[in-house]
Amino acid sequence: MIQTSVTPFKHKLNSPLTKQHITVLQVNLGKRCNLACTHCHVEAGPKRIEELSPEICEQLIEIICAFPQIKIVDLTGGAPEMNYGFKYLVEAAKLANKEVIVRSNLTIYFEDGFGDLPEYFAQHQVRVVASLPCYLADNVDKMRGAGVYDDSIKALQWLNQVGYGKEQNLILDLVYNPQLAFSEKFSLTPDQAKLEQDYKVFLQEHFGIVFNNLFTITNLPVGRTKLHLERKKLYAPYLQFLESNFNPKTVENLMCRDQLSVDYLGNVYDCDFNQMMNLPAKTRDGENLTIAKLLAAGSLDLIDEIQTAAYCYGCTAGCGSSCGGALV
Repeated sequence: MIQTSVTPFKHKLNSPLTKQHITVLQVNLGKRCNLACTHCHVEAGPKRIEELSPEICEQLIEIICAFPQIKIVDLTGGAPEMNYGFKYLVEAAKLANKEVIVRSNLTIYFEDGFGDLPEYFAQHQVRVVASLPCYLADNVDKMRGAGVYDDSIKALQWLNQVGYGKEQNLILDLVYNPQLAFSEKFSLTPDQAKLEQDYKVFLQEHFGIVFNNLFTITNLPVGRTKLHLERKKLYAPYLQFLESNFNPKTVENLMCRDQLSVDYLGNVYDCDFNQMMNLPAKTRDGENLTIAKLLAAGSLDLIDEIQTAAYCYGCTAGCGSSCGGALV
């Protein structure tokens, strides 16, 4: 029997998906970016102007300093480095002894005004999670634009020169994304450990590049990926494919469980994908949350149940997917 619809995600679970103690604050600083990648769920690009305001930046710094339970401050975008408040947040978080992650597209280092970033990251011991959706040039340039692969390689070599991937406190991780589908021959991300070895061997042999970890991340049908799938009439089939590969063992480790995702306006979401689909986090009273409300309440743990949607199957298919790669 051919499946024609998708089971609501919450019906797939044995019990409601609940929040745990919050330890990760992920901030999307805005949609400004020097690239416009075909798979970008944020739909970021050079023509976007939405970004953090000084007021929301101050509230975020207050949150970072007020709550010792936050162990990780995860900065994303757009190109987070291009958006207002980036260095303020890095420095406030490091002063508060948090681990700081920057999700970098690498090519930003070659734009005017951003040539100090590799050294700045090393100075502040920022963990760099860098997008390199394949170790082969053709695949990367198809997804991200002509010449992006070459600039990415130069950027990785630059990061290696300042100690990334070599020194204990300078962690360099890479992110793999699959190619966008053009037919119903869908596939899950490859085995993360094996692909990491393939990346390490290829990049070392061809470019002398070393790095710490590879994260395999599934393309969720959100943003430009969703638009692409809809144009190809593959949106529903892709959701059905993800549901058919649902793995209940991934649920315990989902990133939304111990994370708050904040947008450039200060609104709070359970994850970055919910943020892009405008599905806000809710308090137990059904109220939408903002950073200001968290500060007023003096608590980060105001959410009982996580908001879910059909695209959550992307995080729970196969070995699972998160901002930190595979879940099982």
